[in-house]
Amino acid sequence: RLKEFLKKEADLELSIQPDFEERVIDFSEVEQLMNSINSIPAPCAPVINPQAPNAATGTSLRVCWGLFSDDTVESYQLCYKPVSNERHCDEQAEHTLKVKETYCTITNLLPNTQYEFWVSASNVSGVSPPSEKAVYVTAPSPPTIKSKKIRSCENAALVCWESRDINPVDSYTVEL
Repeated sequence: RLKEFLKKEADLELSIQPDFEERVIDFSEVEQLMNSINSIPAPCAPVINPQAPNAATGTSLRVCWGLFSDDTVESYQLCYKPVSNERHCDEQAEHTLKVKETYCTITNLLPNTQYEFWVSASNVSGVSPPSEKAVYVTAPSPPTIKSKKIRSCENAALVCWESRDINPVDSYTVEL
């Protein structure tokens, strides 16, 4: 019987329903789930530090900030503008810097001027909300001594100077 069976020609083609051949499987949900497993969340808002002592010169400020969480951050966006009490303060130029560290020294500023700073963090997933705004102040310019008005005697001296700053200076220190 086996010999007779092997002599017969067998049809080995499988019959497949035509609707099964044309069917497309949608893997978009699975792909989204797989992508979400390896993705990192957008960072939280950074916290900008108050101005540190000796962090200013007449034309520069050192601004520092940090994060409360262990977020993955690729870069920071530091924004600043001069503070103004005038009504058109929103029209003043806003400057933006891209920074890799959690600090930045800004140069070419005006002496004895208040600047408002805020920072955002970013990674591949997006940009954080901005930090709260912090106000920093540059140091005043050194005063100009009026050499023609200097007077002195054995026990005293009179020294006169004038400020070169537009904004008023709180106090001066005289050193001998």
